[in-house]
Amino acid sequence: MSEKYIMALDAGTTSCRAILFKKDGTIHKISQKEFNQYYPKSAWVEHDAMEIWGTMMGVMREVIEMSFISPQDISCLGITNQRETTVVWNKHTGKPVYNAIVWQCRRTADYCEELEKMGYSEMIKSKTGLKIDAYFSATKIKWILDNVKGAREEAEKGNLLFGTIDTWIIWNLTRGKSHVTDYTNASRTMLFNLNSLQWDDELIELFDIPKSMLPEVLPSSGILGHTDKKMLAGAEIAISGCAGDQQASMFGQACFDLGDVKNTYGTGCFVMMNTGDRPIYSNYGLLTTIAWGIGDRIEYALEGSIFIAGSLIQWLRDELKMIDTSEDSEYYSMKVKDNNGVYIVPAFTGLGAPYWDMYARGTIVGLTRSSKKEHIIRASLEAIAYQSKDVIMAMNDDSKININKLKVDGGASNNGFLMQFQSNILNIDVYKSKLSESTALGAAFLAGLGIGMYKDKDEIKSICSYDKVYRADDDREKYENYYENWKKAVGRSFNWAK
Repeated sequence: MSEKYIMALDAGTTSCRAILFKKDGTIHKISQKEFNQYYPKSAWVEHDAMEIWGTMMGVMREVIEMSFISPQDISCLGITNQRETTVVWNKHTGKPVYNAIVWQCRRTADYCEELEKMGYSEMIKSKTGLKIDAYFSATKIKWILDNVKGAREEAEKGNLLFGTIDTWIIWNLTRGKSHVTDYTNASRTMLFNLNSLQWDDELIELFDIPKSMLPEVLPSSGILGHTDKKMLAGAEIAISGCAGDQQASMFGQACFDLGDVKNTYGTGCFVMMNTGDRPIYSNYGLLTTIAWGIGDRIEYALEGSIFIAGSLIQWLRDELKMIDTSEDSEYYSMKVKDNNGVYIVPAFTGLGAPYWDMYARGTIVGLTRSSKKEHIIRASLEAIAYQSKDVIMAMNDDSKININKLKVDGGASNNGFLMQFQSNILNIDVYKSKLSESTALGAAFLAGLGIGMYKDKDEIKSICSYDKVYRADDDREKYENYYENWKKAVGRSFNWAK
């Protein structure tokens, strides 16, 4: 009997990937292809949803061909996706009425400011756990209905559907039989009530969106549909897992227990904390979101985003020319015994949680005649760790849950200096997973769990092993002083651009 695989589809912001996983979480094959980014105006970002679908079908077929397997050898399929990105399409023709509006797009920022001035912030936070922001899907849907000729009329006739990228891909995989999303993606639309676990009628009315456009909301693990027979050589594969990218990463890291925290070190950092079966609302501007829904159990999370992380190292490489490769940052940081009093606050686009100062700007403090490029490089890596600590401390205070370990993934988690410093500054153990591709792996685990390939989450947890565990240095006074100096440096960056 041939081995059965789980296929994970990872619909990212710049590329689509299809990954075949074995049951033990190891990767059999990967296929990846980038798609185009469109910038029609300053701060506007769009994708061609048909191109995303075509790219995803291409990598699905390629990974099967490269593996010399039949589609029948795939036991189930899991999907993870860039969150909040909005597609509106005609349910009869399958054609989008406009390009997908990407999560990064700021075209509705002025409308969001109007909503805040009108006093809707607290109501929206209490229902959805989110801040009013152009980031989320609701204002993007409204923009399409208000600005694309004929769209509102067609929507009111019941002819248009909305979906985030997971919904769009599932609808196409099933040839229109399943118009669905999962709890994690629904919770990022600014239309979904975290308490009732339903689309919220008051918010639907506020944004003037016909309810008929909205997908059915289903658990993150369980049958969401089956691939159409004509899609993959007659195979009807169960689509049995779905989660937004950060929640999938959290699941792939087996953050199943109350207080488990993961940090994904990418261009920015995404920190998420499992808060169990109750939503916790933040005093620091962190987002309250659904971690996943399995069966009739919903688990929640707190999420904090750090705008500048890996992109700070790219700045050292591309603009300052201090390093040739991102990997060089670890080498140069180890060439000096400390930062020599140099601190960098990378507020290139303002500061997020817990400071929320859109007028803050990047700052370097503590320069002396003895400062060298090695100190600036080291201070840059340390800044990533300090920002992560700021968010994790806010989570600790919001939740009153003691955080005793951090699970990490993403490109910069391969930087040994950064991970050790992160452990030191937090005074907790940092676990780097042995299994790569945590986000796609999370989608695969959810899918396998959804068809009973895994008995329960404990079986999944037993698969997850760690490449390296970083343990904190005993010299607590030193690291407390470092952090105090960091807070002073942050203070210097406030309101600079105002």
